[in-house]
Amino acid sequence: MSQNHSKLTKNTPFLTILSSFLTILAIFGITGCSKSGANEKEQMIGFAKANNITYTEDPSGILYQIITPGTGTKPTISNTITVTYVGQLMNGNQFDAGTITYPLSSLILGWQKAVPLIGVGGEIKVLIPSSLGYGAAGAGSSIPGNSPLYFNIKLSAVK
Repeated sequence: MSQNHSKLTKNTPFLTILSSFLTILAIFGITGCSKSGANEKEQMIGFAKANNITYTEDPSGILYQIITPGTGTKPTISNTITVTYVGQLMNGNQFDAGTITYPLSSLILGWQKAVPLIGVGGEIKVLIPSSLGYGAAGAGSSIPGNSPLYFNIKLSAVK
């Protein structure tokens, strides 16, 4: 019995140090995440101000400005949409542009939340946090991980 007690006493400093280390890691992890999210929001707000975007904040975290509400059908997640768009990073670098037709359900979550806010013929400017875009993985070489994104989207058809 005294041997077991001796081993426990010898391991106690190690367990205390390990517990402290894990606590510190957890604190840094939580702080790092919240600073990152706050930093993204600051970047998005800064981009909006620099580009004269008068935005509304959605509970999801996207910032948007409806330029033209459109007069046609508003899409739902089950619709296929045709849009013309331009995508940029917060530093202003354009990473993509074009006209596409896709099921809304197959597009990034930020689009799934923003595009239904307008009808056919509508136009929206939207700033999307990375968590609703391409996340930590990014997309190809043009969109780094954890990048908030800006899109100008014009909705031309809903099927």
